[in-house]
Amino acid sequence: MNLLTCIILLAGAYARRIDLKWDVGYVQVNRDGYKSRTAIGVNGKLPIPPVYADEGDTLVLTVHNSLNHSTSIHAHGILQTGSNFMDGAAMVTQCGIPPGDSFTYEIHLNQTGTYWLHGHDHDELADGLRTPLVIRDKKSPYSYDNEYLLGLEDWYDAPFQERMDLTTDPTKPFPPPPSYPYALINGANANFTQPMVFVPGSTYRIRLVNMAATEWFKFSMPGHEMFVIEADGVYSDPFAIAAMTIGPGQRYSVLVKAHNTNTLNYQYLIELYASFVPHIDGMNPRYYSGAIHYSANAVEVAADKQEALRQIPEDVSLAWDWDIQLQSRAHNPLLPATRSFDVVIGGAHFSDGVTRDLINNSSYAPPTVPSLYTAKSTGQWAQNSTVYGPNSNAIVIDYWESVEFVIHNPSRLPHAMHQHGYTFQIVEYGPIDDSVAISQGSIPPDTPAPLRRFDRWPMERDTVVVLPMQYVKIRFRANNIGVWLHHCHILAHQRLGMAMTVVVAPDLVQRLLPIPESMYKLCHKQGIKTQGNAAGNPGLDLTGLPEMPYIMSF
Repeated sequence: MNLLTCIILLAGAYARRIDLKWDVGYVQVNRDGYKSRTAIGVNGKLPIPPVYADEGDTLVLTVHNSLNHSTSIHAHGILQTGSNFMDGAAMVTQCGIPPGDSFTYEIHLNQTGTYWLHGHDHDELADGLRTPLVIRDKKSPYSYDNEYLLGLEDWYDAPFQERMDLTTDPTKPFPPPPSYPYALINGANANFTQPMVFVPGSTYRIRLVNMAATEWFKFSMPGHEMFVIEADGVYSDPFAIAAMTIGPGQRYSVLVKAHNTNTLNYQYLIELYASFVPHIDGMNPRYYSGAIHYSANAVEVAADKQEALRQIPEDVSLAWDWDIQLQSRAHNPLLPATRSFDVVIGGAHFSDGVTRDLINNSSYAPPTVPSLYTAKSTGQWAQNSTVYGPNSNAIVIDYWESVEFVIHNPSRLPHAMHQHGYTFQIVEYGPIDDSVAISQGSIPPDTPAPLRRFDRWPMERDTVVVLPMQYVKIRFRANNIGVWLHHCHILAHQRLGMAMTVVVAPDLVQRLLPIPESMYKLCHKQGIKTQGNAAGNPGLDLTGLPEMPYIMSF
């Protein structure tokens, strides 16, 4: 037996297969303590237990669909290198799992850090189909004595589809009256979370996962200093902060050193808010607190939740500062931009009376053939973005290109833009160009945002907040072949069309990415084609695609 064989066998001996069986179905729950409602749970329960794994493990997730519509599961932040077909984005990389059927995902966990699993079909994450995924290091670059996980959710009193029906009804005012959700931490009302127990002198890692459908969170630990060490599964050099904001889809880890005495107990503070929803005291924002417990006999240090959390600006998210101030611990140099794309996000009123969201003046609509299957089956046509359909918003990128997206936000709303299959470098933030704002029907601001660039080693992550009337430049190396969605992680915005399809090296997809036969069967059972262009036809013949309404005004 040679040395290489021994190494391979030894590595395999330490890797595990984590077998989970999820029966996804409807449950009746009262999660916020105020109202019972129908939700989506797993194995008859909600919340769904967090999934813990170690670097190198394989998550074997068998999903049985007990819903009345199709479902799929996305491992948010997992790159799926060489396994794009397991990414879980319905009608992008797979057909959804039909009602009454099952499918097994095999997800290779070759990353470390803080992630989450969620439904990626029929907006199911908003109704409960979401849970954290933590992948522990074989050898962490940071030492700590214990850790706590805070899974953060917004919870509405009605199913997501009911709210979307109001949003897309052309006979109703747009936007519809706002909804005001409650905050959940680890599946329960955020005021009733189990305390963090601190041992004097110990160091703790706090993992925070914003699994919200819409809202932002603020987090603060008065009386303690926090050091950011991770954003979206990527380690950073330690960066001291007093508080943080977390956009939908984003994750952070912070290190906190406990005090050396146990004479005082403290609180951590949470705020749930959306800066684009009218402010109403007690509803938006909502304030919560949890206990940091040193001793049963200790005196609790009182904290003014509102005063402490209001110090953190809401329209100029601190996430904006961290992205540009954080430095990747890997110290990877800035990638050159061999190709640059302008990505203009916004919204418009359409000819059918519905207001939709846009990327580059096109509103995403799912094709009738999953886009990965189009890339796999159309030969040389797969290099032509037209083959993916006019509303897939597709761009085609060659392998190993160094790609820059300049994401322009000429609107009054922040957007949390998530890239499947990649982490990207945060290069620059700056003010929106007046011409871009005017082209989208917006009035340029009187005071433009400042220009900010990275320092030395740009931070990498997979979800970036693009603030109103600003742009952000991101870069990544196109080294992960497949078809990857880029979309806003405010779920209503994604549903309304703020998404695009990033097709990387379709020539290599055809040669090197075999799609399991079990995935084709999911489509065939539902009468969904698995070959041809977006309409299931050869070449550029898109006959049969639904005709989309056209833009009337911005």
